[in-house]
Amino acid sequence: MPRKPNSTPEKQLSPSAAKLRLLKRLRCTLKFEKLAWALGAHLVAGVDEVGRGSLFGPVVAAAVVLDPAYRIRGLRDSKLLFPEKRQVLAERIRHHTIAWSIAAVDAARIDQINIYQASRVAMREAVLGLQPGPDHLLIDALRLDCDLPQRPIIHGDALSASIAAASILAKVERDRLVTEWDPVFPVYGLASNKGYSTPRHLAALREHGPSPLHRQSFAPVWNAPVPQEVLEFMLAEETADQLPEIMAAASS
Repeated sequence: MPRKPNSTPEKQLSPSAAKLRLLKRLRCTLKFEKLAWALGAHLVAGVDEVGRGSLFGPVVAAAVVLDPAYRIRGLRDSKLLFPEKRQVLAERIRHHTIAWSIAAVDAARIDQINIYQASRVAMREAVLGLQPGPDHLLIDALRLDCDLPQRPIIHGDALSASIAAASILAKVERDRLVTEWDPVFPVYGLASNKGYSTPRHLAALREHGPSPLHRQSFAPVWNAPVPQEVLEFMLAEETADQLPEIMAAASS
């Protein structure tokens, strides 16, 4: 007898959950680093930023030159890691790499030049802070204004170990910076949402207005009836506090 079609409707994933499902399937390796080494590069830096979708505080970037002689196990996109694991990996990155650097662009500057340009500025400053300086860049999706050979990689933080290391350092540093402001602005729940557009954060913005460290140019996000639909890049990042629920949905 023919099988009856399954009448159970397929569960609809949110854009963030769908993206995380994709990222979990990608393998983070040294493939791109090895290609650069084969072309004669010696100091290959991975570069990434964190915080472009946040409503509060800086965008933070990091650059990391891995040591080919020391393998740091567990490197992957920082969005796929729980906070405790990120902290452990960040310590290993700081102690077992050739060079690392972190840079940030604050909310006022973001409002002046827009979040895209601010992200590029932070990433470039992170690269310039590396000692010794790199001779090749692997960058998560963007190109930077510098003369170094560079390769933008879509989903680079899920594919390149160097970019993943940079994303971890940037995420840990940005979470630390935002959490320090939580006692100063307690109504927004910054310690848990890290400045992202959670319902509590948006409700607090509508009730109390923004703090001096909120991104004023993002006002349409918290003023709109459905804020997540105003700016698409808001869907590209999720608060770490929501990650367990998102990952559970993505794997079901």
